[in-house]
Order: sequence, then structure tokens, then C-alpha cells
Amino acid sequence: MEHTYFFAVDLGATSGRTILGCLGEGKMELKELTRFPNHIIETGGHCYWDIYALYNEIIRGLKVVAKDNLPIRSIGIDTWGVDFVLVGKDGELLRNPYCYRDPHTVGAPEEYFTHISRERVYDITGIQIMNFNSLFQLSTLHRNHCSALEAADKILFMPDALSYMLTGKMVTEYTIASTSQMLNPRTKRFEKELLDIAGIKEEQFGRFVFPGEPIGVLTEEVQKITGLGAIPVIAVAGHDTGSAVAAVPAQDERFAYLSSGTWSLMGIEVKDAIINKESFEQNFTNEGGVEGTTRFLKNICGMWLLERCRKEWEATNNYSYTELIDAALAVPAFRSVINPDAPCFANPTSMIQAIGHYCKETNQPVPQSYGEITRCIFDSLALRYKQIFGYLQQMAPFPIEKLHIIGGGSRNNLLNQFTCNAVGVPVVAGPSEGTAIGNIMLQAKANGLVSDIAAMRQLISTSIETVSFEPQQAEEWEEAYKTYLAHYREDI
Repeated sequence: MEHTYFFAVDLGATSGRTILGCLGEGKMELKELTRFPNHIIETGGHCYWDIYALYNEIIRGLKVVAKDNLPIRSIGIDTWGVDFVLVGKDGELLRNPYCYRDPHTVGAPEEYFTHISRERVYDITGIQIMNFNSLFQLSTLHRNHCSALEAADKILFMPDALSYMLTGKMVTEYTIASTSQMLNPRTKRFEKELLDIAGIKEEQFGRFVFPGEPIGVLTEEVQKITGLGAIPVIAVAGHDTGSAVAAVPAQDERFAYLSSGTWSLMGIEVKDAIINKESFEQNFTNEGGVEGTTRFLKNICGMWLLERCRKEWEATNNYSYTELIDAALAVPAFRSVINPDAPCFANPTSMIQAIGHYCKETNQPVPQSYGEITRCIFDSLALRYKQIFGYLQQMAPFPIEKLHIIGGGSRNNLLNQFTCNAVGVPVVAGPSEGTAIGNIMLQAKANGLVSDIAAMRQLISTSIETVSFEPQQAEEWEEAYKTYLAHYREDI
């Protein structure tokens, strides 16, 4: 079988990569070409992403492709959700985009719900109410008379903005648009009622495309800069979780997934959106998937907690993950547990102090050492996963027989075993590069190398190694869950 190459851009909230994917002989291989940080820029009371730096890193990766004479068939871009770029009538980007952690949307949902009820918004979109959703960002900009929004002709979500910079074509990819809380999953279109309140119009977005559709080819400018030809850019699942879920090596539908990284996203893949009283009360979300599927899931604060603690520890000791895991195993289990999704952990000045504050407020021992803090985070994440998994079991239209853990967190065998113990079903960990794999496989599908998602998953399962876990210490974890619920707070 001839080897075919694809170029994937995978951008996360803390770092990004360009990756070469190769399909041949019934298998797929990945090679990381470049890796780079994605910094939040804080200035003037706001938090921004540097869109030009991200574009420049994509160009750098494409130059590597040209230098090494790699015959890539196409390019695909995935990023985190909700954030967007404003574009003027002359096609120029009006400013760097706000980061979803910008404080300007604090209280934005409550203000928006003075115009329309929370229940109505959820019934239309099926999207988890979170203050940084695009709907609330845009309504805040409109309310504050943002000069960039007032001058904007187009609104492009992050992967669409970067594909525009490469091709000159403006599109709105379905899976990334579904994170905005402006899309109706039944009609798969933006809902005018919601846009009107936010002061925006549907024509301000690019033409709708779905995963696997072509966007355009590299502009002559980009061709000259990189040394490449008119390479097509394909709309993959622009939302990184959409691409990651497409890479789950499942054998049937009876699985849940946990995309584990800075954020943890736990859910199931279903044909139709699940929008009902229970999903509303538990604040579950329905995001677009590939081949018309819906990703019914819950956003959970994931390794953000430990990443922020590691950043604070850097001043005295740059602990490796191996050191942190060993230290966590050396201290007592379930000594202190937190709700990882409590507001105090969203973007604190000090994550270590925020964890201590939560424990103090709930009358628990305050973890002191890096081992105790790490153990608190791992125990708490596993117990939070158990809580969300239980909700999924109640709402899923099928029995959930297995949990697939994908993403960078799938390499953390200690947390994987804790998670398996907590949820009580077998766990399969891997691939760790789920997002990039899904991105590349969707390009392969667009190029006719695989027929559908089932064929994609079959090829993935033969190309990667996974690690399986079986539940242990069931009674201990059930007792720990009771302790977790006793200390569970949403108001700290």
C-alpha cells in the first residue's frame, strides 16, 4: 500500500504541535514536527491569545514539511472551543482574540438570562451553561460596545480563523460552532433568537462546513513563504474533543470516553442530542460530532489543577510527573477531597492556596506537601469522574460497559487506575495522541482512504497500543465517594 502523508495542527490551551501522519500497510504512524507554547497574554485588564504567533508556528511546521520534501496530501486544524476572532470588512483581523479565561464574562449568563430564560437557552442548544461560552462572550462585547465587535464583518472560531489565514476562505466548521451555545443541534444551524439578543447576525459567520469538507488551498502568499504548493486545507473536527472522540478505538457503541488533559471531558457518543430535565439540571452539553453524531458530555476541570500547582512549585523544584506520582502514593488516600469544578479553581492567583482554602472551608485537613496536594487532586478527579459517570449511566440510551481514556492524561497510569476503581467498569487507556489521530483520520476519510468512522476506529485499534485496567478496592472507593459527597461544594 502506498504511504500517504497528512499534516495536523493540534492547538491546546497551553501548548500546540504540528504533526505528520502517515497511512500505509493498514496502519497509521505519527511524527511530531514542532511543539510550542500557547501563552495567555494579560494586558489592559484582559486575557488574549496571540493568533499571529499561532499562525507563525503553523508556518514553521509547514516549512519543515517543505524542507524535508514530505508529500503531504492535506492540512487539518483543531483547537479548543468557544473562542473566536473578529474580522473587519477589509478582511483584516481586528485584534487578538480574548481568551475564555478573561474575566469580562463573569456574571454574563445571569445578565443574558434577563432577556430569555436559562431553561429556554438550554432547550434550544443543549449546551452546558458556562460563563465563557461564545454566546456570553459576544453578548458581553455587545453590551460593552466593544469597538472591535462593532466594526466586525465576520466572526471566525479559532480553527476557522487560522484556516482563513492559510487559505483566504472563511468557513464555520460544525463541531467548533457547536461549542458556542448558539447552535441548535436539531437543525444544525445557528438560532436567530439567541443571536438577536447578543446583537449579532448569522451572516457574520462563514459558510457552514462539516468534518471532511474542503475549505480551500494555501494562498499564493503562504505557498511562497513555506515553499509548498497549493495544498488543500480540510475541515476536520475543528473542536479538539471532536477529533479526539473520533479516535476512540471502540468496538461498539456501549462505551463512555474521558478525554483527559488540561480539561477533562467525559461523555458518550449518541445519534441524537439528549435534552431533558435531568440533562439540564446536571448541566450536560450536546456538542457536534463526526458523521452526524452528538457528543453528550460534561466539562470537568482536569489536569489544570496540577499544572497550576507545578507552575508554583517551579520556583523551588521543577517536579517531574514521576516524582509527583511517587509522592502521591506515599501519603494517605482520601485525606482531603475537593470538587475540582468549584469556582475557586477556575483561575486563582495561587492554586495551592485555593485548594487549601476549599479544604479549610469544608473542615478537612489542609494538604501541605507536594505529595499531599497531588494525592488530593488525583483522588478528587477520580471521584468527580465517578459522579459524572453515574449521571451518564442514568441518561445513556444504552448500558455503558467500558470507559475509554484518551489524550495526554491517558499516560497517567495511577490516575487511570483510580478512575477505574471509582467508576467500577473496565478502563482502556489510549491513544494519548487522540486529537491528532482523529484530525489525521478525518483527513484520510476526506481523501477516500477510509470509508467511515467504524473503519477509522478499526485502523486506529491496529495502529496503537492501549493499556487496560480492571476495578479494584470497590468498598474503599465507595466509602471515599460518600466522603467526597459530604464535602462537595459548588459555592467556594
